[in-house]
Amino acid sequence: MALTFGAFRRSYTLRAPPLVGVLAAGVGAAMLLPLVYLVIRASEHGTVFETLTRASTIETLIRTCLLAAAVTAAAILISLPAAWLTTRTDLPFRGVWSVLFSLPLVFPSYVGAFVLVAALGPRGIVQNWLEPLGVDRLPEIYGFWGAWLAITLFTFPYVLIPLRAAMKGLDQSMDDAARSLGASSFGTFFRVTLPQLRPALAAGGLLVALYTLSDFGAVSILRFDSLTRVIFIQYKSAFDRSEAASLALLLAAVALAAVWIESMTRGKARYHSEAVRRTPKIVRLGGWRWPALVFCVSLVMISLVLPASVLVYWLVRGLDAGQSVSFIGSAAVNSVQVSSLAAAAAILFALPVAVFSVRYPGALSRLIERASYTGFALPGISIALALVFFGANYAPWIYQTLPLLVFAYVVRFMPQALGASRASLLQTNPKTEEAARGLGKGKLAVFRRITLPQLLPGLSTGALLVFLTAIKELPATLLLSPIGFSTLATEIWASTNEAMFARAAAAAILLVLIAAIPTTIVVLREQRAR
Repeated sequence: MALTFGAFRRSYTLRAPPLVGVLAAGVGAAMLLPLVYLVIRASEHGTVFETLTRASTIETLIRTCLLAAAVTAAAILISLPAAWLTTRTDLPFRGVWSVLFSLPLVFPSYVGAFVLVAALGPRGIVQNWLEPLGVDRLPEIYGFWGAWLAITLFTFPYVLIPLRAAMKGLDQSMDDAARSLGASSFGTFFRVTLPQLRPALAAGGLLVALYTLSDFGAVSILRFDSLTRVIFIQYKSAFDRSEAASLALLLAAVALAAVWIESMTRGKARYHSEAVRRTPKIVRLGGWRWPALVFCVSLVMISLVLPASVLVYWLVRGLDAGQSVSFIGSAAVNSVQVSSLAAAAAILFALPVAVFSVRYPGALSRLIERASYTGFALPGISIALALVFFGANYAPWIYQTLPLLVFAYVVRFMPQALGASRASLLQTNPKTEEAARGLGKGKLAVFRRITLPQLLPGLSTGALLVFLTAIKELPATLLLSPIGFSTLATEIWASTNEAMFARAAAAAILLVLIAAIPTTIVVLREQRAR
């Protein structure tokens, strides 16, 4: 049987249509363009080593890595109890809490930073409340701790969502075996349960770390000099931008190192049992139910209710003062337009790569697939900087145009579309396609009538994820958007820098409402799938 399957795979690989291979190779090459160009640009003047070994660069690198490590650790510490309570206990309204815990994803980190400044910064809400009591100034919200808090509160669901799925799939027999050998509840959790959760923790932690490394909005608003902020300042202020390219390469190297560390933590351990899996038991909280509810309510208040309330407060205050928010309509239309184009383009780019890697496996298809994931490890500002250099010097006809901005989104977020497309294609039996071809149908007709309908759920999920992340993207939009083309993200950033909190609040509320639609759809699909 194994020989037959191997022969089937080899014959399938040999019959890969040239068009599929050419399209997939073209996509892979396009995804590598930013990385290749950064290397060329940074090495033009031979100052890469000098830039990277400068004391200020090393200090910035250390600050950036410390922030990523602190945010990742905090996200894991929040997600572990939240996931356990909503999957393994009799916590009241577990399904409701699961959805609410996932919704902070709709808040971009720069909106979280704006909320912190608007609430706790100079002239903020709390400052106004405390002035009658003689409190003239609150402790500084800017810097490391402000950036840490803003990014943590709105990225922990990246750990929580895969962790919940992993906890639902645990084998109760392994816990029972440990307890029968005399292990305590805590000992069983740390020695048996936690090691089984390592892949989910590593995968979610990697997403949080990469998000933190690539974050630009929160660190800029909260004036924390991470690599992204330094790169942007260098790009805007220096005539020679080779140094900015060198720093962008350093940031990309740190991101790739994070990906490598995550892959090394997987090891060769097995995480499945050879016996029939037993569904985990539901733990009775008893008297601990109330502390658990306090934890859940507090987390939702801090990560959802507080930011929403601050945004509404500043919007109402601005409207009462006669401030205009007429700009919001055009910015919203632009945001939806460019994000929709990016979602559609990402699906079109992902399809040939998914088909080539799944239906025609081999060394070439694996290489192309891995090249397509490069954008996932490259921070947005690195991609934007590379495309700025490329557009300004070699393709001026597309520089500061909508197609170049859409392409930047595709490079950055296509892995989301590719992952969803591959998952759906892997669940589609290739023998069904072979049977249709045996009945005289052409390859294009088979794909259109049989394969594509089965791919649609995965494609739609991938498109929703790309739309959600693209509409929140800030650095690429700032550097690549056409002149006069403003989005909700750029309006929030500009208004916050000018302390125009009502304008920023109006744009942020609309952005959150729009982003909540795909987020809710994806979360509900994930809930139904379980």
